[in-house]
Parts: sequence; structure tokens; C-alpha cells
Amino acid sequence: MRSHLDENQQVQYQLPVGDALLDLNPLIGSELTLTHTGKILCCNCGKKTKKSYSQGHCYVCMQKLASCDMCIMKPETCHYAAGTCREPSWGEANCFVPHYVYLSNTSGVKVGITRHTQLPTRWIDQGATQGLPIFKVETRFISGLVETALAEMIADKTNWRTMLKGNADDVDLKAQAQTLIPQITERLAAITAEHGEFAVTQLDEPIEPFHFPVSEFPTKITSHNFDKNPEVKGILKGIKGQYLIFDTGVINVRKFGSYEISVTI
Repeated sequence: MRSHLDENQQVQYQLPVGDALLDLNPLIGSELTLTHTGKILCCNCGKKTKKSYSQGHCYVCMQKLASCDMCIMKPETCHYAAGTCREPSWGEANCFVPHYVYLSNTSGVKVGITRHTQLPTRWIDQGATQGLPIFKVETRFISGLVETALAEMIADKTNWRTMLKGNADDVDLKAQAQTLIPQITERLAAITAEHGEFAVTQLDEPIEPFHFPVSEFPTKITSHNFDKNPEVKGILKGIKGQYLIFDTGVINVRKFGSYEISVTI
């Protein structure tokens, strides 16, 4: 789904359907039917595939693309320096650029990383109600080193079921950062000693709030899956992260990003 913030920090969603963008916020309270036509088209090469890999790729593209490598999930395992990057030019364009290390409030407080161009989109996609960048670093690899240091003390994953059952209480993320950062001083010193004085820059930014369009949160989480049932039907109760919340269950739209669907209102 596409998303952006309005002037009130409310997340506005659009669903790409063919060449059009369907505004979803006005449809909350309406009955929607999403029907998978049976086609899955690779998001990279466009070829038909029986199964989707790495959020929308065919098997061949999943095997050859650097964007599908494990180091995308675990940046601290970057192997560019070893000469084994699948696509060195892609790595240079996407990994050797500034990244943020941040705290966010999703199912609770967590640490995460993202490219400098992906805030606040990254927070919205996670269903975060608050976000705070705490470091700006020179490369994705360095962001992974900082994140793993912080992840020894704080979660680095969202409990998506908890996130969908309601909004976590607001947290003073600045106070959290002030508690966490002194505990990794030695790790930060080692990183700057190896990668340069400006490899890691501590930030002093405001906490950013987000409001998601949800009229009613589910008390029990049931997941829809196009691989098991090609039709998802129900009253749209809300949208949070990349999930559509129906009265009949929830569906992770990103998971099925390369599936061809029709939408009936």
C-alpha cells in the first residue's frame, strides 16, 4: 500500500489496483471483497510465478538480486568487502548511503534501521505510533553494527499481533535513548575508530507521532491468506502498518504484493 501523512499526522492509504490508486481511508466502514485471480507476477522481471519469494519475486530473481540477500535483513553480515556481493553496483547505490538508527513504538519500544530516504515511511509500514531517529550513520553495514549493539538491551522486532490489537501507550523515546546510548559507548568508539570520526552521528530530533485510521481493533487476530482462500471479504475496520483490518480477519498486503487481485466495493 502507498501511504502519506496529512496535516494532522493521520496516515492516508492508497491501494494500487492495476494502474489506479484506490483511496482506502474513506472506505472504512464499507464492505470490501479482494479476490486473487490466480496470477502472481514477479515484481522485478514481471514473469508469472507459481510462488512468491522475498515479498514478490520469482525464484530466479530471488536468487540473483542483492536486494533479496540475507544481509538486507542483517546488515552487519554485509559481504561487499569480501567481493561476494551479488550486485556490487546496487550495493553501492543502496547500502553505501546514509542510514538512520531509530527507536519506534509499535507493539512496544524497538530499535530499527532504514535508509535516510525512508522516514517516515518505514515507521508507518511497521505500524509505529511514535518514531525517533537517534543516529545517522554512513553506511548500511554500520547501521547494523549499531543496531545489534542496542538490540542486546531492547527489542528489534515488532509483535505484529500485539500491534494490531491496539495502540501501545505513548513512551518518552528521548528518555529511552538517553538510557540506552551510554551503555554502548565502547561499541560506538570501536566503530568510529575503525570507520572514521563521522561514521556515526548522534541526533537530537523531535519524537514524531502517527495516527492510523482504525475504527475498531480486533480482540482476536485471524489472518487471511490468498494461498489458502482466494477471496477476502468483510467490513473494513481499519488500516495499520501494511495490514487491512476486516471484521473477518486481517491481511498483510505487502506479503501479497505481486498477487493480481480484483477489488469489489
